[in-house]
Amino acid sequence: MPKSRRAYPLEYRQRIIELVRAGQSPESVAREFEPSAQCIRNWIRQAVRDTGRRSDGLTTDERTELQRLKRENATLREEREILKKAAAWFARETGSISPGSSNS
Repeated sequence: MPKSRRAYPLEYRQRIIELVRAGQSPESVAREFEPSAQCIRNWIRQAVRDTGRRSDGLTTDERTELQRLKRENATLREEREILKKAAAWFARETGSISPGSSNS
């Protein structure tokens, strides 16, 4: 089972990024504060993407939108399945489809 990640506040992440940009290494900042050096490097990489100076991945806004759309898509799929089952049930109840046939 994967470890759960602690979400760091945006202000905290920005302060850590500022320390690295001021000349400290991610490793030294990691020893002083809690996140790992790799985590700090990831934050820096994402900050550069968000400013438009790097285009090898999604910006934070794009990532947020993608997550929202995935949730919405999952909800729509679930609703479609419910409606499909309800339509089949109503069709059987009203006699439109014989009980032995399968139209799914």
